[in-house]
Amino acid sequence: MIVINKHIHLNDKEVELHPMRAQGAGGQNVNKVSSAIHLRFDIVASSLSDAVKQRLLDSKDSRISKEGVLIIKAQQHRTQERNKLDAIERLKDFIKKGTEVSKTRTPTKPSRSAKRKRTDSKVQRGRTKALRGKVDFE
Repeated sequence: MIVINKHIHLNDKEVELHPMRAQGAGGQNVNKVSSAIHLRFDIVASSLSDAVKQRLLDSKDSRISKEGVLIIKAQQHRTQERNKLDAIERLKDFIKKGTEVSKTRTPTKPSRSAKRKRTDSKVQRGRTKALRGKVDFE
């Protein structure tokens, strides 16, 4: 059971974890040991609510395939267990971001005094720059 927050829990069967060989430096350990983890999470077939599923699928994340499967590859750590924990933690973070509803921005206008202060500062700045021009001694 993977606990996302107090309202959202995922069954272990919803997440597929496949060990594989890691890429990059690491010497003989990388060549012999399958320490990297390939996590696959089918968003469409999951037990999440429809609203959360839609928010996750609408996110422009490159890790989501066309079929709606989130693929996370964890290979930072030397051991398979730490990579497994890292992949699950990244899955939790991804789902938590999907549950957050962003506030809609209410457009505002600057006050009259704010506009006046802005134009006064621009005029003052222009005067300062005008004093930096060429000096004519004639």
